[in-house]
Amino acid sequence: MRIAVIGGGPGGLYAAALLKRLDPAREITVWERGAPDDTFGFGVVLSDETLGGIEHADPVVFRALQAEFTRWDDIDVHVRGEVVTSGGHGFAALDRRRLLAILHRRCRDLGVDLRLRQAGPAAAELAASHDLVIAADGANSATRTAHADVFRPRLTGHRCRYIWLGTDLPLNAFRFEIAETEYGVMQGHAYPYRDGAATFIVEMREDVWLRAGFDRLDEAESIARCEKLFAGCLEGHALHGNRSRWGAFTTVVNERWSHGRTVLLGDAAHTAHFSIGSGTKLAMEDALALAACLQEQPDVPSALTAYETERRPVVESTQRAARASLEWFEQVAQYTGQPPLQFAFNLLTRSRRVTHDNLRLRDRAFTDAVEREFGTEPATPPMFTPFRLGGLTLRNRVVVSPMDMYSAVEGTPGDFHLVHLGARALGGAGLVMTEMVCVSAQGRITPGCAGLYTDEHETAWRRVTDFAHAQSSAAIGLQLGHSGRKGSTRLMWEGIDEPLPDGNWPLVAPSPLSYRPGVNQVPAELDAAGLAAVREQFTRAAARGARAGFDLLELHCAHGYLLSSFLSPLTNRRTDAYGGDLAGRLRYPLEVFDAVRAVWPRDRPMTVRISATDWAPGGTTEDDAVAIARAFAAHGADAIDVSTGQVVADERPAYGRSYQTPYADRIRNELGVPVIAVGAISSWDDVNSLLLAGRTDLCALARPHLYDPNWTLHAAAEQEYSGAAARWPRPYAAGSRRPPTGRTDAPKPRLTLRTGPAE
Repeated sequence: MRIAVIGGGPGGLYAAALLKRLDPAREITVWERGAPDDTFGFGVVLSDETLGGIEHADPVVFRALQAEFTRWDDIDVHVRGEVVTSGGHGFAALDRRRLLAILHRRCRDLGVDLRLRQAGPAAAELAASHDLVIAADGANSATRTAHADVFRPRLTGHRCRYIWLGTDLPLNAFRFEIAETEYGVMQGHAYPYRDGAATFIVEMREDVWLRAGFDRLDEAESIARCEKLFAGCLEGHALHGNRSRWGAFTTVVNERWSHGRTVLLGDAAHTAHFSIGSGTKLAMEDALALAACLQEQPDVPSALTAYETERRPVVESTQRAARASLEWFEQVAQYTGQPPLQFAFNLLTRSRRVTHDNLRLRDRAFTDAVEREFGTEPATPPMFTPFRLGGLTLRNRVVVSPMDMYSAVEGTPGDFHLVHLGARALGGAGLVMTEMVCVSAQGRITPGCAGLYTDEHETAWRRVTDFAHAQSSAAIGLQLGHSGRKGSTRLMWEGIDEPLPDGNWPLVAPSPLSYRPGVNQVPAELDAAGLAAVREQFTRAAARGARAGFDLLELHCAHGYLLSSFLSPLTNRRTDAYGGDLAGRLRYPLEVFDAVRAVWPRDRPMTVRISATDWAPGGTTEDDAVAIARAFAAHGADAIDVSTGQVVADERPAYGRSYQTPYADRIRNELGVPVIAVGAISSWDDVNSLLLAGRTDLCALARPHLYDPNWTLHAAAEQEYSGAAARWPRPYAAGSRRPPTGRTDAPKPRLTLRTGPAE
C-alpha cells in the first residue's frame, strides 16, 4: 500500500508513524515544505486522554514524550491586581520543536520517507499513484481549497487578533492575564512548556488592536509594545517571537472530509480555538483514529467512512466548546467589573465543558469561596438561592419554561392544564410559566391553543392559579402573545407549522409575508385600526390575567409571533412609523408593552421574551438584541427572557448545550438588567454554573420538566439539599429520598464448600 502525507506537522507525522508501525510493508512518504524545526508557536498542551491513546498506540512515542513533559495543576487568573488560583486541573506540555523531533525520529526509525523542505505534488496528482493521500496541510489547506466543491468548507472569521509569543518568565501554572489598557481590554494566555520557557499568546478585539496601533507595527515593534502593556505580568522578563505575526482565528468546518482516496486530517479538516488548547490534540487523535480504521476496515473507502463517522461527533463537540470559549474572550470586557472570584469562575466555565460540579471535585475551597461571594447559605447549591423580581420573591432560580400544550378547547384551559401546571408547581420550581396564552381567537397558533379573551377563560385560569398558590410555593406566570403570521396551523403532532386542512382563519402581521411561501397563508398587513384593536386585545387579556391571580406577566416578543415579527427586519418591511430602522420596528411592541404595563398591577413584575438572533442573514443581530432589551428595560420590564430564532423558516441555529445562554449573558452584563436564560439547559450542574458565573439570574427549562415534573425537587435531593427553597409537598415527603435500587455490586454467595485441595 502506497500512502502520501501532505504536511509534516504533528498530525501528519503521527499518522505516518502509526500506519508504518501497524504494517511495515506500507510505503509511506511525507512531504513538508518547511525545515525540520520550522514551526509557529512554542509549547504544545496535550490532555491525559490523548496521552493515554498515544501510550496504547505507540509506547515508544509515549515514553519519549513523557521524558519531555512539564506538568502542572493550577490555573492562575490575574485580574484587576488580584490573583485567583484554582487547582486540580492537570496539564502536560512540551516544546513544539521537541514534539516534531520525536516524531521525525520515530518516522525515520520505522522507515517512513521524510521529504523535508520539499513542497509535495498536489493531492490529485498523488492520488493517481497512491492508494491513500492524507492532507494534513493545515488551516490554510491547499488540498481543501483545490477540492472545495467536494469538501464544501465553511470558514468563519472571528473578532479578535492574536500573536503567538514566547517568554523566559518562569511559570508553574496556566496563567490568564487580563490587562485593562488605555486602548481597551487585552488578555494573555500563558503556560510553561519546559523549565524557564513559556508560551505567551496576546489576544484582543480587533478594535482594541487598531487603537493600540498594532496594524502599523512589525514583529519586533509588536513584541516591544506587548512587553510594555504586560510589564506587570512579565516581572521584567522578555517576550520573543518565532516568525510571529498577528492573526485572526478562523473556524474551519468541512461538510465532507474525504474525496476519493484523499482524506483531510487535523486543521485541514477542522480548527478549534487555542484557548481550549485542542489543535494538536485533535490532529493526533485524528491520526490515531484513521490508522485504526484502516486496520479494521476491509478497504480504503470503508476506512475513510468509518474514520469520519467516528471523529466527526468528537470534533463537533470540541468545536462547540472552542467557539463558546473564543466568544467569551471576544466579550471579556463585559465581565471585568465582576468580583475577581466570580470572574475567575466565569473564565474557567466559559466553554461549558468545565462546570460547577467539575470544579468542586478539582478544588472545593475555590468553589466554596465563589459560592460565599455569590451569597449562598452554607450547604446550599446556588440554584436554591432566592431571587427578587420586582415585587415578587422567587424561592429558587428555576423556571418552568413556557411550553405550548395544544390541549385547550376553544381557548379554554381544562383539566389537562390544571394537572400539567399544577404538577410542575408541586415539582419545586420557583416560577412556573403558562404556555403562550393568546389574546384573541385570531391570535391562536392552532385550534388547541389556550386563550384569555373570554370570561370562561379567566375562570378556568383562576382554577389553575388557585391550585398553585394553595398547594405549592411556586409563583405562576402568564405569557401573553399573538400568533401573527404563524397562526391557523395544525396541532404540533399533526404537522408542525402546517396549515389546517379546513377551517382556517385569516392572519395578520406587520407585513404581508407568509411564514413559508406557497405553504402558509399570506397575512394581511395591520393598518392603524388593526394595530389599535390588537393592542386593546393585549390589555384586556392582561387585566383578565391579573384578576385570574397570575403573579407575573411575560409579553411574548419572540419566535416569529406577531410582536416578534415587528422587531425583525426579515419580517417587517413596513415603510411607515412602525417599520424601517430598529427604533421604528420597536415602536409597536413598546406601545403594547406600555399599554399592558398600565393595567398590570404595579407590585407584580413584567418580563419580555425576545429572540436575540434570527439565525439567518439580514435578521436580528446580537447588537440589535441588546438594543431591544435596553428599550424594554427603559419602559419598565423587570427582566428579559432571552431566547433565539423560530422567526423565519430557513433559519440555521447553532444548536448545542446551553447554546442560547451567551445572548442572555451579554444582555445581563452589558446592561445590568436581570435576565432569564433558556436553551438546552438540561442539568442542575448547568444551572449552578450559569448562575455562579454571573451569566444569568434565572434559568428556564422546558423539556427536562416534560421528562420529570419534579425536576427541581430531584435536583435538590441529588445535591443533598433539603432547605426552604425546595420543600417537598407534605403528601410527597416520603419520596424525598432516592428509592433504593437492586444492587449489582454485591458480594457473590459461596455456592460450594471446599474441604481439600482443588481438583
